[in-house]
Amino acid sequence: MKTEMRFVLAIGLMLAVLIGTNRLFPPPPMEDVAVTSPVETGEALTGPDSGSLPRSPQVSDGQPSVVPGGDEGAEGEPLGAEDESLPVLNVVVEGPLYRYVFTSRGAQLISAELLDFQAINRSGPVQVVPDGASGYLGSKVVVEQDTLDLTDVVFRVEPAGGLNLTAESGPKPLAFVYDHPSGNFTYRVSYTFDPDDYTIGIRGSMDGVTRALLVTDLGEGLAYAEADSALEQRSMAYVYNHLQDGIRSTMLDKADPEIIEGPLVWAAFRSKFFVTAMLSGARDEDVDDTGYLGGLLVRPADLPERVRVGVARTVSGGEEYAYRLFIGPQQYALLSSLGDGMEEVNPYGWRFFRPIIRPFVSIIMTVLTYLHTQFSMGYGWVLIVFGVMMRVVLFPLNHKAMKAQLRNMAVQPLVKQIQDKHKDNPEKLQKEMMKLYKEHGFNPLAGCLPMLLPWPVLIALFFVFQNTIELRGVPFLWLPDLSAKDPFYVLPVLLAVSMFLMQWISLRSLDTDNPQMKMMMYIMPPMMLFIFMNLASGLNLYYATANIATLPQQIWIARERKRMRQGPALTLSDGD
Repeated sequence: MKTEMRFVLAIGLMLAVLIGTNRLFPPPPMEDVAVTSPVETGEALTGPDSGSLPRSPQVSDGQPSVVPGGDEGAEGEPLGAEDESLPVLNVVVEGPLYRYVFTSRGAQLISAELLDFQAINRSGPVQVVPDGASGYLGSKVVVEQDTLDLTDVVFRVEPAGGLNLTAESGPKPLAFVYDHPSGNFTYRVSYTFDPDDYTIGIRGSMDGVTRALLVTDLGEGLAYAEADSALEQRSMAYVYNHLQDGIRSTMLDKADPEIIEGPLVWAAFRSKFFVTAMLSGARDEDVDDTGYLGGLLVRPADLPERVRVGVARTVSGGEEYAYRLFIGPQQYALLSSLGDGMEEVNPYGWRFFRPIIRPFVSIIMTVLTYLHTQFSMGYGWVLIVFGVMMRVVLFPLNHKAMKAQLRNMAVQPLVKQIQDKHKDNPEKLQKEMMKLYKEHGFNPLAGCLPMLLPWPVLIALFFVFQNTIELRGVPFLWLPDLSAKDPFYVLPVLLAVSMFLMQWISLRSLDTDNPQMKMMMYIMPPMMLFIFMNLASGLNLYYATANIATLPQQIWIARERKRMRQGPALTLSDGD
């Protein structure tokens, strides 16, 4: 059973217990207790303000191609013939946030490490490029029916020694240049790295063609970095933001080869906590390029349960184009700063639920971050404090709900009298019941509604722990990762025990035995244990803390029920 379905089942069962025990078995009165669809591969990609772009031919790695425009060069060299005088280099770009390794063969990215985040499934920092994957940021140029495959040619690198960036050094460029031996074609791509930013500015140009379709390989997705690869696999997807149709997401294990027509604002691969994205528009203000991406080519991948995505756009010969590349964590503020809805690359919750959940997620993360930073508290203690705070803040509402339950309990004998007296006169029964509501403040739902308010917080916390990178890999006591399940199942057991105690205290306050409530008391905790045992340990920690903090309130209401049973009973007035 998927994690989301487990959580939905848990919420449904808890709501059933909450509402069912108040409606079906109310507190007894003295003695009575109660994706984009695939298209043909021959269709053209459509770009903004450019009409129909050239068709994308079937590219075979072993098939020779010709120079764009049909010129095979003075010596008749096939397209992609490399300059044997250029060595194949591995070029390292290292800064405070990242360490990238490029190869001069195809100007491709072969390694991308995020230094501030440690991989949980192995030693060392998070690696974005999967083992065995290739072709990341490699390019193909399509002119009419001719294809120039640049993934296997050797580029000239400037500077050949790579880059070492510091906070004081500021942004630095790294350029790859390919000159075809015929002298008729030159391709240049330059990356600008900022030591304090995960966003890379990319500028390029090509000479020797009038107009071409440039296909840049975004790769086959991100490498696994979490302890539970099966759970992480369910987060792997490619996502794009279409200018007219909005954001669409396709899980990698369910993706099929297809062509997605543009214009696109951005295209991305995501995992559970990280993302690589290609965004339209220049990073530098001095480059005037606001053109959108032309579309996506989704093809079979070398790795299992993945697809390879190429991003296409039209390029005019002799003119510079630009776009942005983001390789980094899914931090909400960071993605929001990129604009164009990038914060929705891995949104919280289900689509129909997001307008409700998003405000709660924002408030919860603000509170958790504030407690963590201002009081230098670990996130584990922050969750314990937050769980107690929630009960303190909601105490007036819970107190009101408990008083309503007690009031309803006291009025139950009168309700029964009215129902027996006017059982054959529905109109009179309704009139007398309305009168009873008004005189005694009786409301069957008054004890339920205030108790429903914590549920949006619980649901929001579920998605916070599923997606929030700030809690990834954070240990607490015996827990290695608050965003992963408890390896020893201590918290799920504590959660089930606390739920049993809450129901046991409530049941003991009843005057007579209630078989239905007793059955729920014994069945619900084991079911909750089964459902929550694979959910994030941080969620279990919060919920168990909140349950334990609720026990004093449960004891108080139990005592109040006993006190009310010893008081005078309510009676109907003589006119009733």
